[in-house]
Amino acid sequence: MMYVNSMNGISTAMVDGFFVDWPNPPSARTHLKLLAGSSHVVLAIDEGKNKVVGFITAISDGVLSAYIPLLEVLPAYQKKGIGNELVSRMLKQLEHLYMIDLCCDDDLVPYYEKLGMMKGTGMLKRNYDRQSGE
Repeated sequence: MMYVNSMNGISTAMVDGFFVDWPNPPSARTHLKLLAGSSHVVLAIDEGKNKVVGFITAISDGVLSAYIPLLEVLPAYQKKGIGNELVSRMLKQLEHLYMIDLCCDDDLVPYYEKLGMMKGTGMLKRNYDRQSGE
């Protein structure tokens, strides 16, 4: 597995299969746009298949704070430590900041706690009709 912090050479064909169970998932083209628009990105690439199999993104002001909106690993690659590695690498990139926040479902709280994060309270609004990003 190769981990990179750059979008160099990444194409739509390499990011197929993400956003499983989303009712209105982003297209591969939109996926590339959201990766490129993020302040920070870490990609897990299966070099043998020339395919992105996991990614994590962060949006940051570069001074005090960052928000991690997305962490995804393709189903066939889950339970292999890829998600842990992606989170660890992203937290390392952001360690100079005061706050690094993310929102997750309750069942994922223990996962992030094991990676050094603490539970907090957050508020959110979802516009599911805009979920595809189109």
